Amino acid sequence: MKQLGNLIERIIDQIGIHLRHHNFDARPYLEKRLPLRQLLKFYAFYGITARHPIHFHFSNSNLAGSYFLGQCRVDSSILYKSDIRGDELKAKGDRFRYGGRDLTIQNDEVIWIEGSYLIKALVHNYSHDPEKPDRFPIINTVATSYANIHGSPMEGGFLFPFSTVDLTSLYNSIVGRFAYVQAGEIGNKQIPDGQIWIKCPGAFEFTYRHSDTVLDHYAAFEPGGPPTGVFIDFVEEREKEFQRLFDVVHRKAPVPVPSGAAVNRYAVIRGDTKISQNVLVAQRAYLDNAWLGRGANAQEHCYIVHSRLDGFDVMAHGAKVIYGHLQENVFVGFNSFLRGSIDCPLSVGKGGIVTPHTIIDLEEPLSIPPNHLVWGFIRNGEDFEKNSICLDRLAGTNGKLQLGEATFAGDGNRFVKAFKARIEHILSDNGAYFNGRNHRGHAQKGQNISFNIIQPYMVGPSKGLYPTMDIGP
Repeated sequence: MKQLGNLIERIIDQIGIHLRHHNFDARPYLEKRLPLRQLLKFYAFYGITARHPIHFHFSNSNLAGSYFLGQCRVDSSILYKSDIRGDELKAKGDRFRYGGRDLTIQNDEVIWIEGSYLIKALVHNYSHDPEKPDRFPIINTVATSYANIHGSPMEGGFLFPFSTVDLTSLYNSIVGRFAYVQAGEIGNKQIPDGQIWIKCPGAFEFTYRHSDTVLDHYAAFEPGGPPTGVFIDFVEEREKEFQRLFDVVHRKAPVPVPSGAAVNRYAVIRGDTKISQNVLVAQRAYLDNAWLGRGANAQEHCYIVHSRLDGFDVMAHGAKVIYGHLQENVFVGFNSFLRGSIDCPLSVGKGGIVTPHTIIDLEEPLSIPPNHLVWGFIRNGEDFEKNSICLDRLAGTNGKLQLGEATFAGDGNRFVKAFKARIEHILSDNGAYFNGRNHRGHAQKGQNISFNIIQPYMVGPSKGLYPTMDIGP
């Protein structure tokens, strides 16, 4: 255990060096975050399919319960129950378009995690760095509980609980609790708690910030202790259901799964749940009395409880919907929390977009009209009026628009088109439009994953560490 403790110390020291200009000390947030002996209770595993290149290299690392898909190299890092999803890694010979140029990938792309500590976090690659198109790096970074690193290479970052860095290169920066940032390239910045920041340089910018009162209720985090609040209570109440998945080696899907759909072996499926054609249910998704129509998906750390998705709906990583009805082509952004109840149901109209890190926690029934963008903190109809806009109206905006506590500036038409194009990209890549022969996506490619288990040393000076290993095709 001593070597494991030394590894944590090295990571804390490196983070301190990278963030020294912020006068930020990561130690109080990590020293008591996880008892070392708890790391012995889990085993890591990796998935193999015929459709994803494989090459894993683990060196002097504690992997705990981490999951790996695609090519990945891990050096002197502690991952702990994190999901590393590499199903969009580029292969040698692929073309990569940047700035009007077509670049050829010279080597198979690999996710490279070095000197980092990822606590129940998600890494999903989607490379966009023209200087290193064959390497997706996460270096000297700490990501705390339920943070998302989505298509975002980073070096020297600290991500607080329930934060998301999306398609953004991050250097020597801090992202506050429940903050969301998609802003190109960021260096030496501190993103405040609850800040929602969507920016395309020269085109548009959307900003909103949750109040401290809301954050303290839903996502509190103090030095020396674990995250607290509504979000963590919600997931921990259901944690035991995931633990049961690891008690058996072979497990059949508990509900019928059509030929074009995929339900990950490590997803929880409960109650009267329906899976339709071309549905994708990812690793550590949670479905309870859920109805998923054609082409819908539930990505990692998504929860769909007593809810219906009509079809072609996107639930981004960490999104949650309870007692909700999503009509067709609804997008629910990262870590959004949509909670209705039997007496106060939620309905989201066709083509609706729920901005990442939105909180809808209803005290009265709410029906969101079709083709609307919503954000912020919504409890009732009055809140909705202040935190929403028709997409057609937004598309007609060119300039600055004050939307309650949110601000939009720039070309509204480009913003709407970019959002809708991304949703179509997600649906296409997930295989929502598969017709039995063409338009194959993640749902079809991930149907026959085999999972392999690796465990740490249980005694001796390397106790808690995994042996160095190289796993190839």
